Amino acid sequence: MTDQKKIAILQVTHLRGPNIWTYRPVIEAWLDIGQLEDYPSNTIDGFYERLTGFLPSLVEHHCSPGVRGGFLQRVKEGTYAAHIVEHVTLELQNLAGMRTGFGKARQTSKRGVYKVAFRTRQEQVGRDALVAGRDLVEAAINNTPYDVAAVVAQLREKVDDLCLGPSTAHIVDAATERRIPSIRLTEGNLVQLGYGINQRRIWTAETDQTSAIAEEIASDKDLTKALLKSCGVPVPEGQLVRSAEAAWEAAQDIGVPVVLKPYDGNHGRGVSLNLVTQSDVEAAYALAHRKGGGSSVIVEKYIPGTEHRALVVGRQVVAVARGETLWVVGDGVSTIDQLADTQINTDPRRGTGEEFPLNVIIPSETGEVILELERAGLTPQSVPAKDARVLIQSNGNVAFDITDQVHPSVIAAAALAARVVGLDIAGVDMVLEDATKPLHTQRAAVIEVNASPGLLAHIKPAEGQGRPVGKAIIEHLFGMDRDGRIPIVGITGTQKTGRIARMVAWLAHISGKHVGLACSEGLYLDGRQVDAKDCARWEPGQRLLINRSVQAAVFENGSQTILAEGLAYDKCSVGVVTDVSWHESLVPFDILDAEQAYKVARTQVDVILPTGTAVLNAADPQVVEMAELCDGKVIFYGMDGTSAVLSQHRAAGERVVFVRDDQIVLAHGAQDIALLPLASLKPAKASQPEMVMAAVAAAWALNIPPELIGAGLRTFESNPKKTPY
Repeated sequence: MTDQKKIAILQVTHLRGPNIWTYRPVIEAWLDIGQLEDYPSNTIDGFYERLTGFLPSLVEHHCSPGVRGGFLQRVKEGTYAAHIVEHVTLELQNLAGMRTGFGKARQTSKRGVYKVAFRTRQEQVGRDALVAGRDLVEAAINNTPYDVAAVVAQLREKVDDLCLGPSTAHIVDAATERRIPSIRLTEGNLVQLGYGINQRRIWTAETDQTSAIAEEIASDKDLTKALLKSCGVPVPEGQLVRSAEAAWEAAQDIGVPVVLKPYDGNHGRGVSLNLVTQSDVEAAYALAHRKGGGSSVIVEKYIPGTEHRALVVGRQVVAVARGETLWVVGDGVSTIDQLADTQINTDPRRGTGEEFPLNVIIPSETGEVILELERAGLTPQSVPAKDARVLIQSNGNVAFDITDQVHPSVIAAAALAARVVGLDIAGVDMVLEDATKPLHTQRAAVIEVNASPGLLAHIKPAEGQGRPVGKAIIEHLFGMDRDGRIPIVGITGTQKTGRIARMVAWLAHISGKHVGLACSEGLYLDGRQVDAKDCARWEPGQRLLINRSVQAAVFENGSQTILAEGLAYDKCSVGVVTDVSWHESLVPFDILDAEQAYKVARTQVDVILPTGTAVLNAADPQVVEMAELCDGKVIFYGMDGTSAVLSQHRAAGERVVFVRDDQIVLAHGAQDIALLPLASLKPAKASQPEMVMAAVAAAWALNIPPELIGAGLRTFESNPKKTPY
């Protein structure tokens, strides 16, 4: 090959919910590999070596062989460019800090054109990784340069800017482990866990249970100390001051040494410790005043010891970390700035991003360090004598896990402090001589109680075991057994699915629930039409799931919606499939026959919960095949109660719905549970028994009593304007 070979990206679609590929959001891209269709990877000289040189970490991709190095084995044996782009795109996302693993590549009906689907946690990052992956593969094919490090750095910036922060992601991952669904409500860290009325919301370490009053108390350090002291929690003596002169007067009243810190400070910014002289106190006041944005400054009695942070969730202390004291040792040549770089900042645990448990220390840019050095008669540009130890930081970087070593009395004091302030999640800062000893045997104090505490130091400590704080927060919000879900019914097919959806929603509503409905006939709340447009789409569906008043939801899902957007929900209680039908509107998706249409419709069955039910039309053989795909139970419906499908299902002790003697029969095994006369229904419904049976079966799957189902059918109005609410 002497000429440049290109890979064209024809179209890119973000499937935001469960789809034909998988249960999770993916990006689907159509790639035209052109003449590369004639050049699998094993025919391109040097390609394997160049690809692995660019991305040696591809060795971790198992691919179809199912073993480490499996994908590279495929490359050696010969595979096509679209498949390679899929894996490279995934690996670029991984290297950028957005872990993912699912991907597939499938040939379309047009020669050289492939559909590539890959998991992504953020659409724009995924799109950028796709373009970068294509470019990298082209470079490896054509033997041209490619700067992998620069591209990964750019993607990492996008991940940092656009993805959930590590603390929020940790909580969301814990929810996912519990099978609790999540919806990101903003581009930031506001996330909904669960659906409808059973949802909870988090904003990193704040929840919808976090009291605004408690947050105000926590931000008022003087008030916090007064409340803690009144409840028997040890706190340092202190005063609030508004000038350097008043700070020195307070220090004399309290008795040196003292601590100065901003009234509105956090994360240890502007805090100076162990101050004795007037000049030190006045300099510390200036620093605290500046770091606190011009607010008042607190002067407190200095408590000797090490700073600790206890993370309280609910009524439990779930993690405790201690701080560190930092020194550098002179070599007689280097400045303190240089010594910090070579002796402190070389630690791989230090960095500027949230993923690093320890901070980078630049003395000349850190007011607290400058003040500490000035007290020793030094500056960041000073050159300490060889072997001279210089204190850089008295306390900070509270990121060394000691949870299992803490004395119960220390745990009890931290938990009490959080309760006194009123926070459901709190970071309680304590100064302790020894966290393993009883509180009353040492000089100790609670110095702050913080709302919205940082979690990363406990999730990924600099030393010690990471703590499952996300799991603790999820248990605090949902207990041990709730999953935040509401009953959801999804309906797919071509046989009056919009009308079936409206009927199911009405039956659920009269059972006593506030019901949301998104279908081709509009968007409804409790039978009231709030939008007359076609709402059988992802976005209107999300509107229902976000609505705190919705106790159950019904969705119509056409094949085009599944192919173009994905389902609006991750799992459902009931999935209805009326038929598998191919039509010309599916051609643009390269769905060309009934067999391919089956793979689209089965998506509705694939997402049924193990506790849920599939409602399937026994008259359609392809729909009947889907029964074995369902993780839950199955209800078949059909006109002929003696058909082989219904008879066998009844014989197995399962539920069926059919018509006999002009009555809809609900049968469970050999027993007829209820009879609903078609004559009692309005003519329009009575003349369409398949539609009614599908709705009846779905309502029955929701455990709505047959008497209510019958009443609901009699009161259902086909015209939405006449539907009562």
